[in-house]
Amino acid sequence: MKKYIVIVLAAVFMISCKSKAVAVQNNNTETPTKIDNKTVEKHYENKLDFSTLYIKASARYVDEKQSQNVTAEIKIKNNEQILVSVRFLGITMAKALITPTAVSYYEKINGTYYEGDFTSLSKWLGTELDYTKVQNLLVGEALDDLRKGKYTQTIVENLIRLEDEKEMNLKKSFFLEPEKYLLQKEQISQTAENMMLEIKYSDNKVFNQGTLPTAIEINAIQPKGKTDINLNYNTVSFNEELSFPYSVPSGYKKIIIK
Repeated sequence: MKKYIVIVLAAVFMISCKSKAVAVQNNNTETPTKIDNKTVEKHYENKLDFSTLYIKASARYVDEKQSQNVTAEIKIKNNEQILVSVRFLGITMAKALITPTAVSYYEKINGTYYEGDFTSLSKWLGTELDYTKVQNLLVGEALDDLRKGKYTQTIVENLIRLEDEKEMNLKKSFFLEPEKYLLQKEQISQTAENMMLEIKYSDNKVFNQGTLPTAIEINAIQPKGKTDINLNYNTVSFNEELSFPYSVPSGYKKIIIK
């Protein structure tokens, strides 16, 4: 059911790796220093300023059983709604409409659809999910709000690494380049559970609205195996008048999540 919509959402579905009361050992050998508040401030100076964002992307999904190339059309109304259409050979295979309070999607292979909120969806997926995490992933912003956390700062491979001080069961690290403080990579792992998510951002393009990474590489490891997702933004435009049409085709079966 999730083979196609997973192209743009699966990584977010796995990011929180709910705490299991298992401490993660910190093997960091660098000498840590308290974070300089200017680091976070400078990072958020890069925040995109837009009302709408339109993206046409190519996507590749690979796991241990299959690989799939598709295209994705992504429409974002800033902080309000996201519409994702996943197509294969020009045919819409899945569509999702995401708002801060609701998630709706359907997929063609099994003729099923879902309508609900993030609470029930997060429970079903076994991880916390919200609108902000989905939007941040797509525009290259940190999944967490760095202004609200406490971090230890080190230099690793010429990147500024911010490591979360509060999380004992999860290890969260955010890597910024030292010139413009753009996010280059983020890692979330739970070693005891053999769960890890790594997101890499590259091929930054500068627009009037700010800087946007146009290549996103997502690597996720779970006990059931490894998943790799690559998104490449081929067309990007800002502040156009966008429509967000979404309706479930007739005859589809509704998924009930308990």
